[in-house]
Amino acid sequence: MIHQVMITELDELMPLLADQEYRPDLKRNRTSYVYRGMPDTSFKMQTSLRRNCKELSTQLEPSILRNFAKYAVIDDPTIQHSVWRQMIVGQHYSLPTRLLDWTQSALIALHFAVTEEDLDRMNDHDCMVWRIDMREMAGLLPQKYQQVLQKTQGSVFSVEMMNQITNNLEEYDKDMGSSAMVVVEPPSIDARIVNQYSFFSLVPSQMIDIEGFLDSRTDNTTQYIIDKSLRWRIRDMLDQLNISERIVYPGLSGLSKWIARHYFVKEGN
Repeated sequence: MIHQVMITELDELMPLLADQEYRPDLKRNRTSYVYRGMPDTSFKMQTSLRRNCKELSTQLEPSILRNFAKYAVIDDPTIQHSVWRQMIVGQHYSLPTRLLDWTQSALIALHFAVTEEDLDRMNDHDCMVWRIDMREMAGLLPQKYQQVLQKTQGSVFSVEMMNQITNNLEEYDKDMGSSAMVVVEPPSIDARIVNQYSFFSLVPSQMIDIEGFLDSRTDNTTQYIIDKSLRWRIRDMLDQLNISERIVYPGLSGLSKWIARHYFVKEGN
């Protein structure tokens, strides 16, 4: 089931930010959680492929990936060898894909939750951070996927690990149905992926209602709902912690976004 946590005071963020467990075997604190920040609680989890292609997503996805790989090969000669790499690189450059973005940093998730294009709307609605447990997600996978994970003693896949199992979307969809999905850590193709501590979930074509899947199949999923009155306060706090567009989008584009927001004039001032 999905657990809801309402955050109305700044101090109530601390459990989210310190969400680790002690590992006696390592004598260290570790986490198996990944997070997704969304700027409006009315937003549904939906892949860019589903938003773009609607009910034709399954039919159009192979053509989208095939054409992307055909033209992207000049920049990435290996891209034709793996459908999973095609998705990850494509997602990175705004191609509609079945991938859903996550991060292992709660601070990065908060950045996306409390930042939006129209800063005049920051006080109009609550925002949210989703948390899922990668170990729990791994436990839902078919046996052949779990066997590959057991060899690495982990709970998250790489592109190479996925290639060992299948490089075929139809086979993946048949394996997953609507009751499981893989979490993959992307290769560090540039600083943005590294700085965002990026992870992706590979949403199977039959999983139309992602929230419904999480509610019915998981026990450790949490939805943190952040009151709109806190959004600017958290946004300013993140800037002081060096979590801003400058870090999330390295380069001149991120620098320009950060400067624009830094000098944004709120209405009524």
